[in-house]
This record gives sequence, structure tokens and C-alpha cells, in this order.
Amino acid sequence: MRIIGGRSRGLHLAPVGAGDALAHLRPTSDRVRESIFNLLLNGGHGNLVQGARVLDLFAGTGALGLEALSRGAAQASFVEDGKTGLALVRRNIALMRAEAETEVWRRDATQLGENRGAGFDLVFLDPPYGKGLGEKAIASCRAGGWLAPAAVVVWEEGTAPVPPAGLDLLDQRRYGDTSVTLLRMPG
Repeated sequence: MRIIGGRSRGLHLAPVGAGDALAHLRPTSDRVRESIFNLLLNGGHGNLVQGARVLDLFAGTGALGLEALSRGAAQASFVEDGKTGLALVRRNIALMRAEAETEVWRRDATQLGENRGAGFDLVFLDPPYGKGLGEKAIASCRAGGWLAPAAVVVWEEGTAPVPPAGLDLLDQRRYGDTSVTLLRMPG
């Protein structure tokens, strides 16, 4: 697993192997991550990464948020509730030397509570597949004020999810066993 593009292109991240079933780690493949960033940078919606405040929910290894930083995001915050995932996120932040532009929070992405800062422009959502956690995390983000106006949510799931009411569907694509859905909050 490596950073695909931007200033840290080619940086190898901490190895996870095929994932950690007990920790529910299923890293986004380099190919799917590259496809996601092609949509965010060249998908006809403008550059959705440059200068963005990024929230990486169910962060796992942190690869999505770190890829965004490498490609011009201003800041990334990572939410992970597992010890293995937290250690990987912190290790990968250190490998990228991105401590000054990141925050790591140990909490449940489906119960975020109130956001005490500005809303996030770009949210990566990669929950364990088929458990309804994506819907709960989006509801938690909305209830707690975590999403900025016109924020974009990139949601990975095993099957294409139905967009929650009040979010606009920008794009939806399938890559092997992964469905990627781009949603936008009202402006």
C-alpha cells in the first residue's frame, strides 16, 4: 500500500497484509483509491481536494485521508475506534511526516457527538461492509454539525447504498467488490 499521487507519491505505508479480520481492517486497494481520486480531481465537479478539510471515518490505515493531504488537502482528521487501526493511522502519519496537519480521534464514527470546530469539506466513509454503519455515520455527522455546506461524502460499501434524504448523488461506480458513491450536502 502506497500513496498514489501528489507530494508524497510513492511513499509506502505501514504494511497490513490482506487486512486484519479481527480489527475489521480492509484497506482500500491502490486501484480503487486511484479511481476515487480521479473522480474527486477530474470527475466534472471541480477539484474537490485542494484546500479541503478532510474527515476520514472508519480510518483503518488512514490511507484515504493521507492521499488527500498528498494531493493538496489543507488538513485531515482521522476517526478510528480500534487499537490496531489507531496504531496504523499514527504510524502512517509519521511516515508521511504529516503530524502538523492531522488529528486522530479514538471514537465511534456512528456516535460522533457535537463538532466543536468548522465543518469538513470532504468526508471519506469506509465502514465494515453490509452492517448499516455508513447510514449511521452520515446521520451522526449531520446531527453533530460535522459537514460543511456543499461537503462531499465518498462512501465505500459492498453494495451501492441508497443516498440518505437531503444528500445529492454525484456519482456511483463499482470497482470489483467495492461500490463507491459520491454524495453532496446542500450548499
